[in-house]
Amino acid sequence: MSNINVTVWNEYRHEKQSEQVKAIYPEGIHRAIANYLNGQDGLEAGTAVLDEPEHGLTDEVLDRTDVLIWWGHLAHDEVSDEIVEKVRQRVLCGMGLIVLHSGHGSKIFQALMGTNTGALKWRDDGEKERIWIIEPGHPIPKGLGEYIEIPKEEMYGERFEIPAPDELIFISWFEGGEVFRSGCCYKRGQGHIFYFRPGHETFPVYHHPEVLQVIANSVRWAAKSELAKFSYGRVAPLETVR
Repeated sequence: MSNINVTVWNEYRHEKQSEQVKAIYPEGIHRAIANYLNGQDGLEAGTAVLDEPEHGLTDEVLDRTDVLIWWGHLAHDEVSDEIVEKVRQRVLCGMGLIVLHSGHGSKIFQALMGTNTGALKWRDDGEKERIWIIEPGHPIPKGLGEYIEIPKEEMYGERFEIPAPDELIFISWFEGGEVFRSGCCYKRGQGHIFYFRPGHETFPVYHHPEVLQVIANSVRWAAKSELAKFSYGRVAPLETVR
């Protein structure tokens, strides 16, 4: 059985601009995730970042990508609409997409959801987050207990302006009392999409073993489409990416 090929995309800006973030992720958030995935059976991960030509998402890279992981925050507007449309086409034709944390405000997530996905409550006080698993039989939380606890995180709160998920896997609770739909599954065309909330850059969330396990599980879930590798460009183009 061939490996699942993963591309981990990251702006790679916080790590260059903040010594605090660089100390946590000296090689970048993308490398922290990719290094973990490359240690898992059946997964092979590469990386791409915003400032590379075509944001690192060339046709050659996307042709070999079964699942794309997306982390963005500071520079959503710098991602070209042309690249967004190209990625959207790939998802509709079967490529899996995992959107992490502040990637909720990315152009690609908005284009696929059709709503203002950047709209939510937030507070960066380093509160405890408890991520409750509400669908324990689903493959994404496989191997976990009742919940994941993160000692310090940025709070996201409802209302989160997303369509109702096809499947809701996790709900987060924070010390301030807020709750949040933090693990949301969608299908768009032939592609499987998973939004996973944890991952603020000033905390070592992508060193948390259970968070990384969820990402690996979600990659396997998102790669299940049998149509992930057929010819692209058959889907009607999106006229405007907001």
